[in-house]
Amino acid sequence: MTVTHQVRVHRSEENLAREDQLAYAIAEVAADPVAVDPAVVDMIINRVIDNASVAAASLTRGPVTAARAQALDHPVSRGGHGSTVFGEPNDTLTSPEWAAWANGVAVRELDYHDTFLAAEYSHPGDNIPPILAVAQHVGSDGAALVRGLATGYEIQIDLVRAISLHKHKIDHVAHLGPSAAAGIGTLLGLDADTIYQAVSQALHTTTATRQSRKGEISTWKAHAPAFAGKMAVEAVDRAMRGQTSPSPIYEGEDGVIAWMLDGPSASYDVPLPAAGEPKRAILNSYTKEHSAEYQAQAWIDLARKLHREASFDPADVSSIVLHTSHHTHYVIGSGANDPQKYDPAASRETLDHSIPYIFAVALQDGGWHHVDSYLPERAARPDTVELWHKITTAEDAEWTRRYHSEDPDEKAFGGRVEITLHDGTVLTDEIAVADAHPLGARPFARENYIAKFRLLAEPVLAPEEIERFLGLAERLPELTAAEVQQLNIVAAAGVLASVPSPKGLF
Repeated sequence: MTVTHQVRVHRSEENLAREDQLAYAIAEVAADPVAVDPAVVDMIINRVIDNASVAAASLTRGPVTAARAQALDHPVSRGGHGSTVFGEPNDTLTSPEWAAWANGVAVRELDYHDTFLAAEYSHPGDNIPPILAVAQHVGSDGAALVRGLATGYEIQIDLVRAISLHKHKIDHVAHLGPSAAAGIGTLLGLDADTIYQAVSQALHTTTATRQSRKGEISTWKAHAPAFAGKMAVEAVDRAMRGQTSPSPIYEGEDGVIAWMLDGPSASYDVPLPAAGEPKRAILNSYTKEHSAEYQAQAWIDLARKLHREASFDPADVSSIVLHTSHHTHYVIGSGANDPQKYDPAASRETLDHSIPYIFAVALQDGGWHHVDSYLPERAARPDTVELWHKITTAEDAEWTRRYHSEDPDEKAFGGRVEITLHDGTVLTDEIAVADAHPLGARPFARENYIAKFRLLAEPVLAPEEIERFLGLAERLPELTAAEVQQLNIVAAAGVLASVPSPKGLF
């Protein structure tokens, strides 16, 4: 069962008790030593593999190279073993907050890992790098790591269900700081009072505007969740040293809700597991088959289906309208009013958030590729540009309702396409969820996660390294502390040496 935690703003003179604050309720969930369900353990293994897949594919990309160089310029902190950095040998270690940073950028760079969408957006797999980094540093075993990851997923998904950040142009990583801090608290077996301080401070330091995902989207998009993970590690360290945090951080008169979200009269109902209730939220999340924003996944699948059924020469097409949810229309559709979403010279990060571009390419190519579909020459192809500029989105009330539905059997992230040809013919089709979604045509299972890892890792990891990592990941809850220290992906000889390492202040 779940407990609904009612959250509202309190004036300072009301003296809201610590035990009645949302941050403390989160801390109590994190401190609850409840066992992890087998189905949750299985899914955590899947997502550890999934994160490694997308990190491997991004090892030589600029943002990841820069973040890795920053991390390696910092030595191991004196209080532990140190943490591994994706791509580097297992004996090349750094301090845990910097490993969380470098590995977090690697995981998010391609926007290709798991997702949960509700009142807010999220990639709950962003919890894995900071929690794993701390586990390695302190010598935790696999069972402790699994417990910490279950908490990270639970708290982030519960917050995402209840509190919209994007409505107020606050970036969604404001839910990640608290969830990662809570997950680290579970990993370390900290008491609720300490976790409460860490959660409060992690939230306080990770609120930022959504401009990181607006207009000409920059490389900071990949760094933003990594920064939240890094802040969570540091917040836990400070809390463990007895340092306190702004309170009440959510409900205070000058707190996050009053001034950054729905204002002084706002209230939210946040669902959290009851005491003794297993943390199962990860089972409500879903991963990506395609390297694109999650709300594009179903549209890519529909486009490749249509590609097999007809040819769409732009000379024959008058218009294409994607009737979809409010979120899809305003975030990655024409409702965002971002001219960059139609610019052939736009950054990869921008094209990743342009459903008109994504649908055009998938319609023409009959599929999607994490590298080829974003190449500058692909975006600039004249027939693509012509078709792309005929595609718009429109909000449809029914698809918006289904997007927000709490019924998993009707919750949807797709819509209806209407293609009008110059001869007057109108073609329509629709899709509710991506093929890889649990309710889709081909739901992802363990073999799909492994296949995705092999596909993305083969260009950069040696065959024996692929097998070594998979062998560890599939035994995750049984790993010794020494084996957790090896839960890393090591690039093949010469792969990283071929990439210039940028110099900076450190």
